[in-house]
Amino acid sequence: MCGIVGYVGEKQALEVVVEGLRRLEYRGYDSAGVAVVTGDRLDVRKKAGKLANLESLLGEDPLEAATIGIGHTRWATHGGPTDVNAHPHVSEDGTVAVIHNGIIENFAELRDELTSAGVVLTSETDTEVVAHLLAAELPRCDGDLAEAMRRTCRQLEGAFTLVAVVADDVDVVVAARRNSPLVVGLGQGENFLASDVAAFVSHTREALELGQDQVVQISRDTVVITDFDGNPVEAKPFTVTWDAAAAEKGGYDLFMLKEIAEQPKAVADSLRGRVARDGRLHLDEMRLTDAELREIDKIVVVACGTAYHAGLVAKYAIEHWTRIPVDVELASEFRYRDPIVDDRTLTIAISQSGETMDTLMALRYAREQGSKALAICNTVGSTIPRECDAVLYTYAGPEIAVASTKAFLTQIVAAYLVGLYLAQVRGNMFGDEIRSVLTDLSDMPQAVDLTLDTSEGVQALARELVRTRPRCCSWDAMSATPWPSRAH
Repeated sequence: MCGIVGYVGEKQALEVVVEGLRRLEYRGYDSAGVAVVTGDRLDVRKKAGKLANLESLLGEDPLEAATIGIGHTRWATHGGPTDVNAHPHVSEDGTVAVIHNGIIENFAELRDELTSAGVVLTSETDTEVVAHLLAAELPRCDGDLAEAMRRTCRQLEGAFTLVAVVADDVDVVVAARRNSPLVVGLGQGENFLASDVAAFVSHTREALELGQDQVVQISRDTVVITDFDGNPVEAKPFTVTWDAAAAEKGGYDLFMLKEIAEQPKAVADSLRGRVARDGRLHLDEMRLTDAELREIDKIVVVACGTAYHAGLVAKYAIEHWTRIPVDVELASEFRYRDPIVDDRTLTIAISQSGETMDTLMALRYAREQGSKALAICNTVGSTIPRECDAVLYTYAGPEIAVASTKAFLTQIVAAYLVGLYLAQVRGNMFGDEIRSVLTDLSDMPQAVDLTLDTSEGVQALARELVRTRPRCCSWDAMSATPWPSRAH
């Protein structure tokens, strides 16, 4: 997933943007670039390879001081990882700079139209098309970048987040969102845009959720959100529950080691506050009635990768406690096999980021068939929870390592809580039985901590085994005697 950062305020924009891109490096990328607005012109630098390459370029060819800027880390889709294909992309007249996550599905058609009109395109990307379209729309709406963005978005097909600045406006950044992550960071005399709150959490922990097909315009002191037709939209505010330190290594050599060590706290945070004063279990956001949950006769878990395996583990507990059959489906395959779901089905979507595209599309397919929906997710304000009838947040904090550790464990814990909640509502378990399981779960952080404290023996064994060469031999099971193998 590409990284996006936008800033307008009183600080030096380049420092804020590059810092934000550095915090998003864990997402993976193959090029990076920035653009700032200085006076009446755009200043752009971009470079293939790691962010360090861009920083070296900025050292050799620095940007002028500016208080408004955008930045991007790209993972190549249309066009290879080259300097020319890196973002930002600038319109032919040099007035508009654009960065983009996602894919413009009709870009070939739009590119042909632009070429026929005499526009010269310099990259192989779908993003550059947007820069030219925005530049063409600006004069038609008296230079209103937000309106130009709305008009442009109505011409686009696909999934995208777009962020743009113009050469003659040092106080406005405009962005659009469809099926791709984007959040707003709210500061004092400054505002932020990013694909992940990690990009701005060192400056502010106050944020706004953006919905589907919305355009947002930020200045130093204002945030204005509309839909693609220009109708005003009220965004939902939220507070990031972790700070910048949580996204750092904290003295560990690797993020994965840090996140392994964070598992006891992550499990405890996932369990905290789940039992009300009356002793009954409750979820974060429940918009399904008890009557609707009692009518459920089938559960489908949709997820990808690690989340899928968490669903496989959870299936046994949920079936045992609720006596409802549970199917666990790879989200990427779900829509294509004509699954049987209806208004008596509960679809559980599991996603660490809340933006996993295959899981989101599977969820939407299930909703179209009438299914109820519940999300298990780690990221407040993300798309998947917002499109569900109920949510259980795992509160595991940022996960940066590619190999999942605390996210996997907390997803299992959350799925157990869902199973217990359904058993409570449906009367499959008595209150004391549920409390007994919750007591066992509450002991888990201490048990995980103990396991980690005694892991040195495992590490020592691993260090020994990594140097061990396998012997080529067969095994005589009757005599339990190894015999030399004929294969060498």
